Amino acid sequence: MDNEQIYYRTIPPVKLIRYIILVILGVFVLTALTTSFYTVATDEKGVVTRFGKFDRITEPGLHFKLPAPIELVQQPQVERIFKEEFGFKTLQAGVQSKFGAKNFDESLMLCGDLSVAQVEWIVQYKISEADKFLFNIRNPRKMIRDVSEAVMRNVVGDSSVDEVLTSRRAEINIQVKERMQQILKLYQSGIQITDVILQEVNAPDLVKPAFDDVNAAEQDKDRYINTAREDYNKVIPKARGEAKQVIKQAEAYAIDRTNTALGDANRFLQTWTEYKNSKDVTRRRLYLESMNRILPKLEKKYIIDSDVKGLLPLMNIGEGK
Repeated sequence: MDNEQIYYRTIPPVKLIRYIILVILGVFVLTALTTSFYTVATDEKGVVTRFGKFDRITEPGLHFKLPAPIELVQQPQVERIFKEEFGFKTLQAGVQSKFGAKNFDESLMLCGDLSVAQVEWIVQYKISEADKFLFNIRNPRKMIRDVSEAVMRNVVGDSSVDEVLTSRRAEINIQVKERMQQILKLYQSGIQITDVILQEVNAPDLVKPAFDDVNAAEQDKDRYINTAREDYNKVIPKARGEAKQVIKQAEAYAIDRTNTALGDANRFLQTWTEYKNSKDVTRRRLYLESMNRILPKLEKKYIIDSDVKGLLPLMNIGEGK
């Protein structure tokens, strides 16, 4: 009886092999079904490799592929904007952002005027070509940081510390962005730099008091220059206007005197012509005209007759007025 129970409970070798084959087939079918379909999100692209070699790129949506490990898919986020911070680190973003310790190895730079500045900046980038991003570079983040730091040090080294602080900030952002993009394109990295933004630019703590004094002196210089220009704009245009006014008045006076002199000369010539024709009449007329101009200006008039031997009675001519 015991031998018979043992016989019925033992599975024959043929059936065992059949069960193993069925299990393997089931696992294969289940694996094929679960790994043959994949979904690409709207901000992603699917990069499919066949036996480890790049095969194709698929757009967002549901797709079919050969089961793993024949074909594998990676889905990088091509629409997302990534950010790298240099010289500082944001621990918590938001209304009250929190920042970690400064990284002076990255931020301390030598400017073109041999001044040392602490430069902090941000690089924003996105994946433009998913296949190149995945297969052409080993560590994209490290490469971007190395390229950005090298380019920023080069551009800052061509500028004075005052230019980095004020006048060339926008230009430096553009130059660093363009140079980084050229290098990344040369590497065929599949990365697009969207923006480079200079953050804080300060002097190191050891020289900050002297640096602040220099900045204060520069501001005083600019203020004095602006004040001088303001005074210049007030005084010089006014003086130029007054000078032009005097010149115009002088020109008008010269024209008036010239015309008056020409008129007097013409009148004299006409009078001389009339005098030659009739001397007595012309002489009397000139005498009367002269007296007519002179007598009204006199306050008191005394008329003396040369033939009278005694005192001439006073004639109050004009007193009635």
